[in-house]
Amino acid sequence: MKAFRLFLFFWLMLMFASGNLLARDKQKVYVIPVSGAVDPGMAAFFERTLTEYAKDPQALVVIEMDTFGGRVDSAFEIVDHLINIPQSKVISYVTKRAISAGALIALAANELTMKHNTLIGDCAPIIMSSEGPKMLGEKVQSPLRAKFRALAKRNGYPSLLAESMVTQEMEVYLVEFPDKKIYMDDVGFEDLNETEKSRIISRTTIVAKGELLTMDDTEAKQLGFSQVSTNTLEEMLVARGYTDYEIIRINENWSETFVRYISSIAQVLMLIGLGALYLEYKSPGFGIFGIIGLICLGLVFFNQYFVGLANYTELLILIIGIMLLAVEVFVLPGFGIAGFAGLTTIGIALLLMLQDFVIPDPALPWQSDLLLKNLVQVLVSFIAAFFLTMFMFRYFLPRVSKVMSGPYLEGTLKESHVTQAADKGIQVGDVGRADTYLRPSGKIVIGNKLLDAVTSGDFIEKGTTVRITKIDGNRIVVTNVS
Repeated sequence: MKAFRLFLFFWLMLMFASGNLLARDKQKVYVIPVSGAVDPGMAAFFERTLTEYAKDPQALVVIEMDTFGGRVDSAFEIVDHLINIPQSKVISYVTKRAISAGALIALAANELTMKHNTLIGDCAPIIMSSEGPKMLGEKVQSPLRAKFRALAKRNGYPSLLAESMVTQEMEVYLVEFPDKKIYMDDVGFEDLNETEKSRIISRTTIVAKGELLTMDDTEAKQLGFSQVSTNTLEEMLVARGYTDYEIIRINENWSETFVRYISSIAQVLMLIGLGALYLEYKSPGFGIFGIIGLICLGLVFFNQYFVGLANYTELLILIIGIMLLAVEVFVLPGFGIAGFAGLTTIGIALLLMLQDFVIPDPALPWQSDLLLKNLVQVLVSFIAAFFLTMFMFRYFLPRVSKVMSGPYLEGTLKESHVTQAADKGIQVGDVGRADTYLRPSGKIVIGNKLLDAVTSGDFIEKGTTVRITKIDGNRIVVTNVS
């Protein structure tokens, strides 16, 4: 009996150990989505997930592709993360489309697989202009072609076909000789001597001049890109030899989703932030507009800091700009060197927050276009903020500042109310001078009477001659007459 118990104990231990061994041998498949626009937020998401989940030497990473592309610099950053993973660990699986920068990311994987009726290709670099999308020239296409060529050689894809995803001027043929079939572009074909040309059995145009290579799943397999076409991710894994696996889907956490959302409205936040600071500058003291401005610009900074485009340098520059504006408001009334320097410094900080470089690298020509785009974005935000504040001063703030009649005042104090104008004996048309800066509110002197007054949104210097244009209850509106 004792021997039987001992046997049973060892048998249970063996079963337990075998179960643990099987569990450990189960293939872990980490699925990372590439969905929506390729942007710095997506690059930061890839950096986190690949750092966290690609440490396991036995793990398999599957990149699910469904994107029309996005920023070239972000795509290059994602590609750099992918190619640093050990060989045979990354499979890209196109679930709908991998266009433009998405094609670059898809080809960075060790293997390309596709769902039925999906697309890949068309990676021409474009920029939005006043006439619509405009293709960038050879200066930008050349490094992109080089990247595609390097990835194609690394993973065994046809290099010329990969390059033809970038440049419309390329024409690619499939040339058949008696002993081989090779892809050739029009330049290479013209360089063949007559003897070599005489050996050609057939020449088939694969990519015509003026077109960009875009393939469905069947064409991608025929042309040597895709390994397999399937209906589901599970079918793809089985087709690639993975039968005992555990799928672990990696999605953006709430903070990464929030950051990508903030990135999409960064220009609006800059506009509101700058406009609120300008309103605060024009208003006495420090109040709600200053708080709103700081919150909006703070959101822009911390968003860019999270995706790696901003650091403490940009924060320091932004703080210096805000401090210069504070000096202009509280120490040096009016608008002078400190105010101009503050706005300029804030603009520089915002510009640097939108990119991960200071001076464009000649080897990365799209950085020049990105710098120009960011500069325009910041300037548009400043101009729009200026007109927004003018609108607020002219139409919104004067209405808010009016004394609104309420149910108690209407019933009890209406007849007994004495306005400042009636009490002081002044009327429309009286002329005086500004005793303080009016931005748009301040003090004026009519005769020997010191009164509160506002402008219609204009800035009036201290000591300027002013005339009363409107009296509405306790509200005195003046204009500059000097």
